[in-house]
Amino acid sequence: QIHADTGRKISLIGWSLGGVYAREFAKALPKHIRSVITLGTPFAGDPKATNAWKLYEFASGHKIDNPDMLAHLKEAPPVPTTSILSRSDGVVSWPLSMQEESKRAENIEVIASHVGLGMHPAALYAVADRLAQPEGKWKKFDRSGWKQWFYRDPFRSADQVF
Repeated sequence: QIHADTGRKISLIGWSLGGVYAREFAKALPKHIRSVITLGTPFAGDPKATNAWKLYEFASGHKIDNPDMLAHLKEAPPVPTTSILSRSDGVVSWPLSMQEESKRAENIEVIASHVGLGMHPAALYAVADRLAQPEGKWKKFDRSGWKQWFYRDPFRSADQVF
């Protein structure tokens, strides 16, 4: 409706399961979507690696071990997509939030709890930075300079600090 009212593409932001919905909406309506930003969203790997899978199955009535569904969820939308994740999430195992990087897909790591992702200054800065980009001129997040201390390389090995 926002797209219809304004004639402009919209950005979708989803936290946890809301990020799965945002990604799926973007796959269904790519001509209406400018970008997708997810925070602590489980879309890759074994969904039973989260601490909330039983709650999801109970609330939704759906089993989460459908291989076709899992393969579809892992696919990035055809629009610029940013996954903000945390190794200290506590609910969603961080590898479940890692997407394959491409020209329009990136991962940004912050240090926050799952609940904290929605209010942590580093996560909010990353969201604002992504939203501030002009439409059609998306580029990956720059973690150089002072940002390297707040945004770790999500592809670093387990023994690397930064």
